[in-house]
Amino acid sequence: MTRKKVKLAYIANDPTRKATFKKRKRGLIKKISELSTLCDVPACALIYSQYESLPDIWPSPSGVQRVIAQFRNMPEIEQGRKMFNQETFLRQRIVKAHEQLKRLRKENREKEVSRVMFQTLTGRPLQGLNMIDLNDLGWLIDQNVKELGEKIKSKREELLAQNNEVTVAAPNAAALPAAAGDHGMDLNMQQPAMENTMQRPPWFSDMMTPQEPMGFGAAGGDEVLPFGDQNHPAFWHNSPFFR
Repeated sequence: MTRKKVKLAYIANDPTRKATFKKRKRGLIKKISELSTLCDVPACALIYSQYESLPDIWPSPSGVQRVIAQFRNMPEIEQGRKMFNQETFLRQRIVKAHEQLKRLRKENREKEVSRVMFQTLTGRPLQGLNMIDLNDLGWLIDQNVKELGEKIKSKREELLAQNNEVTVAAPNAAALPAAAGDHGMDLNMQQPAMENTMQRPPWFSDMMTPQEPMGFGAAGGDEVLPFGDQNHPAFWHNSPFFR
């Protein structure tokens, strides 16, 4: 379960602010210790607060002095390259807020112009629009037409590629029965059939040979009923349906 996003603002409630400070301080010291151990980098922490008279020092006073001395031995350009203070942080937050506001205004403007565009499709006239609104409407229409053209082009290319695949696959499929192995298989399959035909008795051949149709539908051929034995009239006279 994810934690609820905390709003980065000053906590006005004193007990809540004190409890949050203690919890975040332990977490900060733990993260610094993990960073120094896992990455083998020199790090230290000095935390002053209004709740304690002495600052919290990590890892030790000698360790803090060693890290500070190493920092001071660096050139001034290197020292201030990645320096970050409260003023810089607030300026960056303001710039990001302005960019987000600009993006939201643009999205809202596009939604408003889109609503006007779809209303015109229903027959409503354009009323109360100035030149800026008309320019935005024209730009939005051009963008939609451009997107539709790109979609149509991509769809045509996709269909053309599919047709080419079908055209290439069709000759290959037609050439399969003409292979030498298939001819050999057909001959092997036909040979037992021929041998069985030669070994069949005469009465079996007579039974399997279709008889000349008689009676109803004899002239048409296709109109012969598929059931009934027309060669045995006695069967029909003895049937209870003709009594």
